[in-house]
Amino acid sequence: MDRRVVITGMGAVSPVGNDVETFWQSLIAGKSGIGPITQFDVSDYPCRIAGEVRDFDASQYFNKPKDARRTDRYINLGMGAAKMAWKDSGIDYDSIDADRFGVMLGSGIGGLGYLEKNHEALLNKGPGRVSPFTIPMMIPNMASGLVSMELGLRGPNMAIVTACATANHNIGEAWRIIKFGDADGFLVGGAESTILPMGVGGFSNMRALSTRNDEPERASRPFDVDRDGFVMGEGAACLVIEELEHAKKRGANILAEIVGYGVSGDAYHLSAPQPEGEGAARCMQMALRHAGMNPEEVGYVNAHGTSTGLGDICETKAVKKVFGDYAKDGLIVSSTKSMTGHLLGAAGGVEAIACIQALREGIIPPTINLENQDPECDLDYCANTAREVQVDAALSNSFGFGGHNASLLFKRYA
Repeated sequence: MDRRVVITGMGAVSPVGNDVETFWQSLIAGKSGIGPITQFDVSDYPCRIAGEVRDFDASQYFNKPKDARRTDRYINLGMGAAKMAWKDSGIDYDSIDADRFGVMLGSGIGGLGYLEKNHEALLNKGPGRVSPFTIPMMIPNMASGLVSMELGLRGPNMAIVTACATANHNIGEAWRIIKFGDADGFLVGGAESTILPMGVGGFSNMRALSTRNDEPERASRPFDVDRDGFVMGEGAACLVIEELEHAKKRGANILAEIVGYGVSGDAYHLSAPQPEGEGAARCMQMALRHAGMNPEEVGYVNAHGTSTGLGDICETKAVKKVFGDYAKDGLIVSSTKSMTGHLLGAAGGVEAIACIQALREGIIPPTINLENQDPECDLDYCANTAREVQVDAALSNSFGFGGHNASLLFKRYA
């Protein structure tokens, strides 16, 4: 039985907007969400910029508003995106089988803020001052667990943790479960909040972050020869995905279809990609194979495109392996991380929404700050300005530390 899977709801909390429409309008306007870090004192840090979520009130997204004060920020962001997606889907809870509706909302790092706060309490005030909520708020699966409790969804509940590939893996594996027949639908995506002393300090000392502190809006510059590292972002994004007939039966507004999913491992290095992009290429090829599509049928690739020296080149090589001559003669690639920064475990979620909106609106979001293109990055990256072009299929790449690769292939629903 061929069970097709469609998207029926979306929700986003991001550095460029706290709902899908604001997020999307910011992307196509080429608006950067990067600025000076305000969440803690960064005077002593090499990197002092990030993509922060601003003016977000989590309490409105909990059944009991006071619960927002008890949870880590990554969970609050995830709850916001999940509740938005659920509302957008128009699902009437009483009309679905809650035993067959699951949640897979992942996080690459989890409750780092809660961990930092309580570690400080442990060192300064002793073990008796460590909050009993520390473990539940720290672990990366708790956003998924709490969302299921808030919405009463009793289907498969998991949180895959694969660093920056997290959201794509959660979406893709939920897609697989629906196709296999073990669920009718899922709330899926990723959430992350690590703009914290440990997060910024750790990535800075890896020399992974941009130090273009005086020009934060120009700091994230994928595929540009002057890039000097990624810019950290925070946020969350969720999709409601359903088996096609289940969605049609309830009269859902179908936004797009997930037609392919690819997954692979580099088996190469802790944090660096395989130099020739072989793992990334196999990942994209698997997604195309699942979809039964030729490379030339894909009009847009939302690149992982983090603005790191090695990563951008390796992904470019991988795209050329998969798409051949078409990679340089027809395919449009862009990195929306140039505007949002890198949302780590939530990146694949916001980028999935960017792909879906590109299919629906006939607009490709740009790669901003691409002023002096790296000769080794020799594709069409939709530099600086959004482009009106109707495409039928879009591929979204996410690659994580540890050599984790995940690609999702979306298609206009027809």
